[in-house]
Amino acid sequence: MSDSSRFTITAALPYANGPIHIGHLAGVYIPADIFARYNRSLGNDVLYVCGSDEHGVPITITAKKNNVSPKNVIDKYHSIIKQSFLDFGISFDFYGRTSDQLHHSISSNFFKTLHEKGEFVEKESEQYYDEKEHTFLADRYIQGTCPICDFHEAYGDQCEKCGTSLDPSDLKNPQSMLSGGVLVKKGTKHWYLPLGKYEKWLKKWILNDQKDRWRTNVLGQCQSWIDNGLKSRAVTRDLNWGVPVPAENADGKVLYVWFDAPIGYISATQQWGKEHNKDWRPYWTDSNTKLIHFIGKDNIVFHCIIFPAMLRAHGNYILPHNVPANEFLNLEGDKISTSRSWAVWLHEYLKDFPDQQDSLRYVLCANAPENKDNDFTWKDFQAKNNNELVAILGNFINRVFVLCHKYWDGKVPLRHSLEDVDKDILSKIKAAPDEVGHCIGQYKFRLAIHSCMDLARAGNKYLADTEPWKLFKTDHGKSRTETILNISIQVIATLSIICEPFMPFTTNKLNNMLGVDVGKWADAGDINKVSSGHILQKSSLLFRKIEDEEIEKQIEKLQK
Repeated sequence: MSDSSRFTITAALPYANGPIHIGHLAGVYIPADIFARYNRSLGNDVLYVCGSDEHGVPITITAKKNNVSPKNVIDKYHSIIKQSFLDFGISFDFYGRTSDQLHHSISSNFFKTLHEKGEFVEKESEQYYDEKEHTFLADRYIQGTCPICDFHEAYGDQCEKCGTSLDPSDLKNPQSMLSGGVLVKKGTKHWYLPLGKYEKWLKKWILNDQKDRWRTNVLGQCQSWIDNGLKSRAVTRDLNWGVPVPAENADGKVLYVWFDAPIGYISATQQWGKEHNKDWRPYWTDSNTKLIHFIGKDNIVFHCIIFPAMLRAHGNYILPHNVPANEFLNLEGDKISTSRSWAVWLHEYLKDFPDQQDSLRYVLCANAPENKDNDFTWKDFQAKNNNELVAILGNFINRVFVLCHKYWDGKVPLRHSLEDVDKDILSKIKAAPDEVGHCIGQYKFRLAIHSCMDLARAGNKYLADTEPWKLFKTDHGKSRTETILNISIQVIATLSIICEPFMPFTTNKLNNMLGVDVGKWADAGDINKVSSGHILQKSSLLFRKIEDEEIEKQIEKLQK
């Protein structure tokens, strides 16, 4: 159980220049949703916020390619993204947009506060300019050869092969990813956050204070950045799309997207407060609140170094308690790529597998890339759905309901004297919520979902070992069958609660079948949760078997 009663949970803002795919879901949104749902079930005060990231160069590039305005791009993809999250049961308390007026105002005021405190350094510098496209380029849109490992596709801010932090001027043969052309350098003025000023504090705060709490991949990446020496980081960009820089002589300049995007968590919280007539401040200013950022590994530096430095410079906000960053999910052995359409898009998945959100949620959690990059394959998806969700969880629940309706007209039977096999399964019911909850509290979601399935496996084995359908014909056999099925219903009641963070649609179906809302986390493990005599509804299909032809169709679709 958690030692804090208030959580501000954030999930990385998705760029509104394309739909959401399974890599996003596995890396960020399912883990955050599991954590939020679990803490709500504990009775904790949870605010889970996110929103579309609608500024920056990728938006303008997509707009140019499609000959539309940036606003057309963000409106289209914000709508698709928001609907995908709704369809998959991602339970945000608020999902905002960084193009909203309130976000512009809050980001602008954040910049002004730091500016007035003298936290920025103004510098004239020469930056790469794409003459074909008439634009200065963000670091991510400059590509060249890494000076450290000679990787030919290093970005202007980082080499993804060796992980070295770079400046665009470090690259050999830099080229524009926008036009493919050679770049020239032109003079421009920008405002910089001098991260070196915070290096000593960051080193202690991250590498000492968080060393027993944060994941090793997060600490390792932070250490590498700090060891290389923290350089000043521009917080403005030459662009006509974004939050205008609120300073003199700043025409044609906007806040760098990685300055304004994390402020989107704060603006989403304030917008939520406004719409629900709630005080937003405790979620960002009370030291008892735990701020948890769920992100992918490519965002570690921004959430663990740059944003904390911004928050500290501002002075009014709490710092992150944990940043459980995941590694990347690959697809059929290859890196997920939006440009190559090598992805499984959520809105398309639901057309092919309607009402099977929980099958995907389950597989993505069971294969979550928590400690290393992991792989999603359609064959594994089919195997986990058919061999685990259908054959273990679904089969156990269906058999229990069918037997209760066959022998007791759908009533929960009485429990009589217990044998050792009964005591064993009852002890497993009692232990499961703490085991699962402990794993979720430690951000070990794969272990947590395996523990859930362990209880379903135990229930299945209990039925197979006791064979109640063979016992019913004698008087002793009848009372024995009653005990077995009563206990099996208690297993299902606890499963309904502990599966909810992972598979909320399944829990809804289970609650309807049980004819009762089985309650919150504190009710899980109760071996008398559903009383004898209670009327059960008919069993409905929780999961359906996925056929080979469906899987072949998905593989063919990818290969096209």
